[in-house]
Amino acid sequence: MTLGGGYMLPSRDGHKIAAIGIGITMKTDGKSTHDAYSLFEYTVPPRTEGPPPHLHTREDESFIILAGRLDAHLGGQDFTLEHGDYLYLPRDVVHTFRNSSDEECRVISVVSPAGLEGYYQALAEMPPGPKDISLIKKIMADFGLEMRLP
Repeated sequence: MTLGGGYMLPSRDGHKIAAIGIGITMKTDGKSTHDAYSLFEYTVPPRTEGPPPHLHTREDESFIILAGRLDAHLGGQDFTLEHGDYLYLPRDVVHTFRNSSDEECRVISVVSPAGLEGYYQALAEMPPGPKDISLIKKIMADFGLEMRLP
């Protein structure tokens, strides 16, 4: 629903992007915010690993937990986030996350400045089947992300 140039989206509504093995719903992007930020609602199924350890060189992220629990690793520290908890993930700091619980986890992620939506879309457009790690690393590099496997 548009509201004088703005808009309202109910929970779980928005542009769905099938990438990285979790539910990603883009609520707003750089076009809507003059590139200030993008905002996503993540749905992390039970017992699901998130992305491999990585860092962003262009943007900062914030997570707010809407439901469930999320295990996060950030800059050498481990956190278990629950309903209402907030985690700031600054650029240039290695991080990853996973849902180790038996319940779905829902997360609001604010990414500033905008642009991560292009990365997710590029991953979603990869050919079906086994994922080519060299192609993933190239896409990551194109968007200023670096994989940091142990």
